[in-house]
Amino acid sequence: MLATHNLSFSYQDETVLHDLTFDFGRCAVTGIVGENGCGKSTLFMNLNGVLRPNSGAVLWQGKPLNYSKAGLIEHRQRVTTVFQDPEQQIFYTDIDSDIAFSLRNLGVNEAEITRRVEHAIELVDAQSFRHKPIQYLSHGQKKRVAIAGALVMEADYLLLDEPTAGLDPSGRQQMIEIIARIATQGKHVVISSHDIDLIYEVCDGVYVMNRGKIVAQGSPGTVFSQSEMLRAAGLVQPWLVKLHSELGFPLCKTETQLFNALRETKEA
Repeated sequence: MLATHNLSFSYQDETVLHDLTFDFGRCAVTGIVGENGCGKSTLFMNLNGVLRPNSGAVLWQGKPLNYSKAGLIEHRQRVTTVFQDPEQQIFYTDIDSDIAFSLRNLGVNEAEITRRVEHAIELVDAQSFRHKPIQYLSHGQKKRVAIAGALVMEADYLLLDEPTAGLDPSGRQQMIEIIARIATQGKHVVISSHDIDLIYEVCDGVYVMNRGKIVAQGSPGTVFSQSEMLRAAGLVQPWLVKLHSELGFPLCKTETQLFNALRETKEA
């Protein structure tokens, strides 16, 4: 289980994370939302051990994170991160070698590497472009390669920073399907995103951050119904929640669910 307890972090004299307690084990997919500068990226760097809290702790299986070199190597095999810019995580010109990079660094045998790479490519639906040189891939395809490179670690938690940033509608829908497939594998996914509609659709639990503090947490329907709290945090309601709040439409997670509910109501 990945969690934090009363975690605070400062850059020099500026405190950017204030007494944060998260439990990322309660839901398969957890969303973290907040305006720019609220501390989401700093939180992720604390969760993967790049940064160390000034007080409080990151907890793994109920124990504070071990910051020794061996402890961090082990932790990053259990908790992997995919950053917003896939270029930060791509090192090779061919896809299979790039996805296998971390496993070869760890000395995993080639048969096991082949098995894991094939499974990761299937999960991110990269079969159609796996033989293209990486420099010819679209931004969305590169994001999927970066996610596959994290998935081969077979970690328990996958941290996704702005997974739909820069994607067109088709790429965004593909990312939603990839996140759902990862969750069905029994993995936990934590998403930091400005895409409020994405968080509402794919997440089981949500935390709202404002100026480095948690200001709301709970199910997406409950959290995103609090329009005044969202406004104070610099956020807006997901469009499906706004239709429910302002027009009395059924509260649905997807556009398809809404259309089906309206059709059933009309037929009744």
